Amino acid sequence: MSTLVNKTVITGTGCFIPPIIKTNRDFTVHDFFDENKTRIETDPSVVVEKFRQITGIEERRYAPTGMNTSDIGTFAAKDALDESGIDPESLDQIIVAHNFGNVIKHTNQSDMVPSLASRIKHNLKIKNPHCVAYDVLFGCPGWIQGLIQADAFLKAGIAKRCLVVGTETLSRVIDVYDRDSMIYSDGAGACIVENLEVDSINGSGILSSASATYSMDEVYFLNLGESYFPHSDPRMRFIKMKGRKIYEFALTYVPAAMKECLERAEANIRDVKMIFIHQANEKMDEAIIKNLYKAYGIDKTPESTIPMNIHKLGNSSVATVPTLFDTVRKGNLEGFSLSKGDLVLFASVGAGMNINAVCYRI
Repeated sequence: MSTLVNKTVITGTGCFIPPIIKTNRDFTVHDFFDENKTRIETDPSVVVEKFRQITGIEERRYAPTGMNTSDIGTFAAKDALDESGIDPESLDQIIVAHNFGNVIKHTNQSDMVPSLASRIKHNLKIKNPHCVAYDVLFGCPGWIQGLIQADAFLKAGIAKRCLVVGTETLSRVIDVYDRDSMIYSDGAGACIVENLEVDSINGSGILSSASATYSMDEVYFLNLGESYFPHSDPRMRFIKMKGRKIYEFALTYVPAAMKECLERAEANIRDVKMIFIHQANEKMDEAIIKNLYKAYGIDKTPESTIPMNIHKLGNSSVATVPTLFDTVRKGNLEGFSLSKGDLVLFASVGAGMNINAVCYRI
């Protein structure tokens, strides 16, 4: 018999997709170097095509020069607030996930003072001092971790309404001489979560979560390092990753976290309508989800469970999951739609190395 219970419910979502399109063709004029600062002699067009085959990325989005990470995060936040219909002054917390803060175009210096959350609160013109604004640094899983933190505060009765934002301008911390620079993009996604009274069985809300940090040999799989260009300034740092090691790590540990999350929700993979996984690499994401289904003895992964926008938007780190969710939720991704009562799973992996997952009923 169902009863009424309080759950953390997403009441509004929003995203900002930057207007500047950077296609794969734009990279065919680049000179690429390896980690030993040796020029890669393979024709750049061949390098780019191989990249597309592996990652699925054909285009990515960059923010205009005059927009910072906090600016695009504000646009996504306004979108979510508008849909929720709440008074921004009623927010108890603003949680903003990112990795590099504001980075002024043509530099790669991070600016995180004041916090991006405080800047977004300022941009939204929220005067309420009891609306606490703070940042989360958790690698690419940052937005999901922000959602998990908001859920904890709501359940504890400390907050009733929270804004969770994931925003990033990775295009400003990339080494253009590194093949991996083609993966990264800019973007922002956001949601409003509220503590609401819902049906205990079929009511909307967060059902469970799981998080993990692996920081022994894995800790520097993603880090900041020198440019691969032999004559670069050694004082400058750019985002670097050990792609093969991340791929192998993710295939083992991400499915395990997703399964743990489902078990905590007392749900089965067969109950899941859709999986919103961090848009890092098409083949890696497909392999992760395939391994999850295999853990339940299912050999074939239903294509209808895996929405993707990486082909056109690239990897915008903390913004990929909320942007993808907002797009599908609002019926803007062909072939994918959600209905009241559907069970979905959010999951991500990134620098730290951190992993997390959230089970949510629409």
